[in-house]
Amino acid sequence: MRKCLLFIILFPNICLSQNIYNPYLLYENLGGIYDKDSLRTIDINFYNSDFNNILDSTFYNDPLYRLPAQIIFNNIILDSVAIRYKGNSSYTKCNSVVKKPYNIDMNDIISGQKLMGYKKMKLSNSWFDPTFLKELLATKIYQRYLPTYETNLLKVNTQGNYTGLYLNQEAVNKQFLEKHFSEKDGAFFKCDPIDMSMYSPNLEFLGTDSFLYYNSYELKSDYGWSSLINLIDVLNNSSYDIESVLNVDRVLWYFAANHVVMNYDTYNIGSPHNYYLYQTEDNLFQIIPWDLSESFINASGSTPSGILSDPYSVQPNKPLLNTLLNNQLYRKIYTAHLRTIINESLDTSWFLQNINSLQALAYPAVLTDTEKGYSSQDFFDNINQVCVLNQWISAQPLMPVILARINDLIQNPEINLTPPTISNLNVFGNYISAEVFGADSVHLMLTLSEYNSGFQEIVMNDDGQNGDVVAGDGIYTTNYQFPLNGDEVKFYIRAYNNDALILLPERAEYVFYTYSLTTSNINTSNINQRNLLSVTDILGRSVISKYNMPLFYIYDDGTVEKKIILE
Repeated sequence: MRKCLLFIILFPNICLSQNIYNPYLLYENLGGIYDKDSLRTIDINFYNSDFNNILDSTFYNDPLYRLPAQIIFNNIILDSVAIRYKGNSSYTKCNSVVKKPYNIDMNDIISGQKLMGYKKMKLSNSWFDPTFLKELLATKIYQRYLPTYETNLLKVNTQGNYTGLYLNQEAVNKQFLEKHFSEKDGAFFKCDPIDMSMYSPNLEFLGTDSFLYYNSYELKSDYGWSSLINLIDVLNNSSYDIESVLNVDRVLWYFAANHVVMNYDTYNIGSPHNYYLYQTEDNLFQIIPWDLSESFINASGSTPSGILSDPYSVQPNKPLLNTLLNNQLYRKIYTAHLRTIINESLDTSWFLQNINSLQALAYPAVLTDTEKGYSSQDFFDNINQVCVLNQWISAQPLMPVILARINDLIQNPEINLTPPTISNLNVFGNYISAEVFGADSVHLMLTLSEYNSGFQEIVMNDDGQNGDVVAGDGIYTTNYQFPLNGDEVKFYIRAYNNDALILLPERAEYVFYTYSLTTSNINTSNINQRNLLSVTDILGRSVISKYNMPLFYIYDDGTVEKKIILE
């Protein structure tokens, strides 16, 4: 004798939606100002023909001084654009009279003026990179894992004369913040010392007086010193509470990307600078990379060694690095991020494809660039050979450095530890399940925050209880009451064992799943006229008939019934 137990009508007129959040839609498409597949020209015409002497003289004495000019780009003419020279070594060590790096502000003189939607652009002269490609390729990689400025190649004419090939860099400013965080009014700092001989912006606690930090951090917002000092205080004196003031996962992605691409001039490898901090409305500081020009070692005198080779090197006077890597869970997450970047981004075929297409695009502009500081042959040679720029600096070869880095990382014993596997994610009703093997712990990481942060862990079990159908079958399940008002829930899966950790999706928390329920009222008067659409088990798999286990009957009127047929 068989009995059918009808438990509940689960969801009235329900629509289920599970998607991947895609942050890459924030970046420019074809035809945009940072279109990487085109090579366009910008004409800069200063109203004062003595612009070079004026900007040279004010670079040190009045560094914010700008000269007005007209620019022409993509058939767009803008007048009264404010321009100054920019940079550190790319300006001070540039022996070209005319090929200086530019900071261009469309909005400074004429409020609200923009060029193709942007108020500011920065033009780098790539003085130490004969390939012109290292920073561009690095930004492509960073953009996969955290908010990063955009770049492309651009030809520059000044006063009607061809100045040379430049790298067009997106400014990290309030417009960038609006683009990536949908807000711009929080505490915002450029972490670069005003004087390199002073304290570096290494996040060491110097005291509670904001004056102590003025030479190391540049305030870019109207306020924020107390927030920054609180972050530094928590980091150094109560690091157990670091997640209340910092997006830790974002920093771990930043550290991992720095090491994989060998970005020498950055916090966890070389000098702790070249980054921004922005505090979003959830009170968490977000780290933002800047100046990736030293990626793939670039201008140095040696191949990878020491801290460049060891992604787990902790160093004195770097409390952010030391605190995170000395935490067992954070270290495992960092290692998982390293594996992801290695597997996805250290792909030699991807590099060669990009190198070939970009060289074909740029070579005519390189050939006629007489101010570049190296030969046109170096443009090709530096892909595979060291190029000596002067008696102190050599540009390291791109592909041999990448190959050496791959070989170095894949042999690292900690990276080589075996993580669990996660597959077959399913969301059905209030049950979330995934197939996981090799794990000691499995968590659903979930948030309702509009800021895509503050993910909280919910234990997933394979014990045959609370929605888990069969104990020990590798299907881990948890029950979560999704909001019936249609609010979007953001989540990913985290699994780890004693050795290693894995995420699904692997780019979490920058990429994650979204899920929402949409409901409306049921018309119960027609319940007997409804048609059965399908029968599924708790994992969402279609079944014909199973006894002694929950089945879900889905009807065309939107109702879902949970039944157990007892044999």
